[in-house]
Amino acid sequence: MMSRLILLSLLVLVLATGAFAQGRGRGGGGGGGRGSGGGPPAGVGVDRGLGNASSRSGGRSDDGLSNASTRSNGRSDAGLERARHASSNLRRADDDLNDHPGLPRALHTNANDLRAGYQAALATNPELTFGNYVAATRLGQNLGSRFPGVTRDAILSGLASGRSLGETLRDLGLSSDESKAARKRAEAEIKAARKNK
Repeated sequence: MMSRLILLSLLVLVLATGAFAQGRGRGGGGGGGRGSGGGPPAGVGVDRGLGNASSRSGGRSDDGLSNASTRSNGRSDAGLERARHASSNLRRADDDLNDHPGLPRALHTNANDLRAGYQAALATNPELTFGNYVAATRLGQNLGSRFPGVTRDAILSGLASGRSLGETLRDLGLSSDESKAARKRAEAEIKAARKNK
C-alpha cells in the first residue's frame, strides 16, 4: 500500500512538473523571453525594429546601416526606399480591396490572387499603383483575343520602363484611337466594379 502511495505521488509530481515546464518555453505563457515584449517591434514593414535597434545594440546597428550605405554607394538606401514605397502601395491596395469587394469578381479572380499578383508586380516596379495594375489586368482581358501581344505582363513591362498606359498600348500595336477606346472601356468597367459591394 505504501509503495503504491509513493508511486502515485511520484507520478503526480512528474505530471505537475511537465505542465509547469510547458508554460515556460518559447512559445507559451508569459515567459520572460525575447518575444514577450507585448507586440511587434517599432515601425511597419521594412522598418520594423529599426526604432529600437540602435539602443539594443549599443549603436552598432547605426554603424551597420551607415556602412551598408557607404559600401554600396547608396544602393542600400535606394533599396530600402524602394521597399518602403512598395510596402506603402501594398497597404493602399489592401484598403482599396476592403472598400471595393466587387472589384476582384469583375476581374474574374479573387481578392487574394489579385493582391498576390500585385505584390509580385511591385517586386519589379515598386512605383506601380494598384489602379494601374487593375487597369493592366482588365486591358489584357479585354484586348488579348484581338491583340495576342497585349497581355497584363506586357502592359506591366511597359509601365515599368516608364511608359504610360496609352504609350504602352500603342507600343503593343494599337492605334491611338484603339488605345483611347480600350482605356475608356476598361475605366468604365473598373468604375462600375468599384460601385458593386
